[in-house]
Amino acid sequence: MPAASAKPDKPSDRSSGERSSPERPAEKAAERKPTRRAAASGRPAAVPGRGRMTAEERRLAADRAELRAATLKRLEKSAGKLASAAIARMDDQLTWYRRMPPEHRSWIGLVAQAGIAAFTEWYRRPEASQAISTDVFGTAPRELTRAITLRQTVELIRTTIEVMEEAIEEVAAPGDEAGMRESVLVYAREIAFATAQVYAQAAEARGAWDARLEALVVNSLLSGDADEGVLSRAAALGWGQPSQVRVVMGSAPDGDSELVVEAIRRAARYAKLHVLTGVLGRRLVVVVGGDKEPVHAARALIGQFAPGPVVVGPTVGDLLSATRSAHAAAQGLKACAAWPDAPRPVLADDLLPERALAGDEVARRQLVEEIYTPLEEAGSALLETLSVYLEQASSLEGAARMLFVHPNTVRYRLRRVTDVTGYAPSDVRSAFTLRIALALGRLGSGSDQG
Repeated sequence: MPAASAKPDKPSDRSSGERSSPERPAEKAAERKPTRRAAASGRPAAVPGRGRMTAEERRLAADRAELRAATLKRLEKSAGKLASAAIARMDDQLTWYRRMPPEHRSWIGLVAQAGIAAFTEWYRRPEASQAISTDVFGTAPRELTRAITLRQTVELIRTTIEVMEEAIEEVAAPGDEAGMRESVLVYAREIAFATAQVYAQAAEARGAWDARLEALVVNSLLSGDADEGVLSRAAALGWGQPSQVRVVMGSAPDGDSELVVEAIRRAARYAKLHVLTGVLGRRLVVVVGGDKEPVHAARALIGQFAPGPVVVGPTVGDLLSATRSAHAAAQGLKACAAWPDAPRPVLADDLLPERALAGDEVARRQLVEEIYTPLEEAGSALLETLSVYLEQASSLEGAARMLFVHPNTVRYRLRRVTDVTGYAPSDVRSAFTLRIALALGRLGSGSDQG
């Protein structure tokens, strides 16, 4: 029996509320501090540790709601007056606003009115999720971003907010001045973020459009379809009128093409060059304008290309003529495999023999017109001496014996070949170019005779 009396006493009444129990989630939520938006809405804050309001708290909540309703009515009546005051303040303080055409000023007036109307609606239901950017800037977002800059937009919003703050004493119901001032501050923050979002979206859209337009210009030059429309598109992209234009082409690096294009633009700005660029397939194409030497200009941009050959097309006088430079650069990039030791970057004209062997008719015609024809017009002795010299493995004595002349005569004639063509027969690379030009010239002469 003593053991039985040792049992712990059980609580006699479970409903007495004296037994401790774990804290429920609802009670935790009740202890959280009210947010600023809840305070601005006029709803009473939850009392820590208490789930129900007292009679005094209900009375205060009712008074607050009554004050807010009175302020809302006064605000609705004053909306037109506030908008007119904001526009008058802009006209008085903002010089750029006074200088704008009437059409743009009307857009700004619509935006100011929409901003005050949106604030009235937001003040009515601050707890509701609303798209402020649509409410305020939905009247003319595209026209607004084109008509004024972001700095000017910030100035007009600041002016409107200042007018609203100065009118608080007049608009707010007696005793509700502090609540309305807090609401204005919260709304000003929201409208600031909305403004940033509108201009960020406009900048992204403009950037995407510019990228597509730039790629279209570059593709037109590469395909040979350039016309006057290309000039107007290039001008819209900020292309000036440089007197020297050339096309640089190579392999595009892996990764985001937009990042590659932006890296090219940064390098061009640093080097003070005009550029139009685009990634077309696996090729990175850059139209470069500037008075710098071609190879030097290409070296300023070469770090943005993928490993491999980079070819610089010939310099032309304007953008429409850049189709020739683009063709030469493309053909040179294709023929670069035949010259593994080519420098980087390499001029397309230095790849004339490889381009000719790859089937480039422009390179073939250029070799004949710039080498074979001038030698033929200079006299048969130069062509004969050059041909024999190349056949004799570039030996002066061997060529002299075959021609029955003194070696000095051969040396003199070879100097004349260099003067006429710009290629020195004693140089291995030049000798290769001269040999291809002689072969193409003879083929052309033979076909003419046939």
